[in-house]
Amino acid sequence: MVELYVPVLLAALLVTVLELTEVVALVFALSAEAASVRHGALGAVAGCAVVAVIALGSGAALLAFPRTYLLWASAVVLYAFGVFLFRSTLRTYRKVRAAAGRPPAGPGAGHRVVQFAGGFTVGAVESTEVVIVLLALTAAGYGGSALVGAVAGGVLLVAVALAVGERVRRIKVPWLKLGATSVLFTFAVFWTGEAAGRGWPGGDLFLIPLVVVAALLVRGSIELILRLRPPAVAPV
Repeated sequence: MVELYVPVLLAALLVTVLELTEVVALVFALSAEAASVRHGALGAVAGCAVVAVIALGSGAALLAFPRTYLLWASAVVLYAFGVFLFRSTLRTYRKVRAAAGRPPAGPGAGHRVVQFAGGFTVGAVESTEVVIVLLALTAAGYGGSALVGAVAGGVLLVAVALAVGERVRRIKVPWLKLGATSVLFTFAVFWTGEAAGRGWPGGDLFLIPLVVVAALLVRGSIELILRLRPPAVAPV
């Protein structure tokens, strides 16, 4: 029987929950325009699984894995999908202003690929950070406790996501798309900075003011476009 060291178990649990919460948030953001979160979630699971297999196969060698490449790839995908979602958000605001009363068209197969790719890179980036921490704890002799803590954190996060996910997705209103667009651009900018070697003030806490600025810029851009090109009144 594995002897558990509670401080290490709790540390692994907290790191897993904190890092993978970003995965859950971005999967919902990536799928804000889709009928379900399936493609983004599958991508995230695949990304986490690939990193887990690499970690099991190469062990401590993952500490030297070039995470910068993952950050660049993820940032590019998020920028691309952020532009797509911005256009969708703009269409939604136009239709609200014009009182069209029709929901925007759902994404096609190409958008499903983007959702999967975005989920994959997000899952790979964040799970790599988790694995690096777990490997460090394992190297100190607490591998069993670290593994139990990580699994417990993952199960807890998945349970919470399943419990509240559909409630979140039923809120089909413009501000939800605005929030999703802001989140995508926030992480794209944040990871671009990290990939370029920039140290953000306060570390991950800098995401809070960054998402506020992103929301203001996105909402301001939408309002400016609507003022310059007012929506036409839709026919009855």
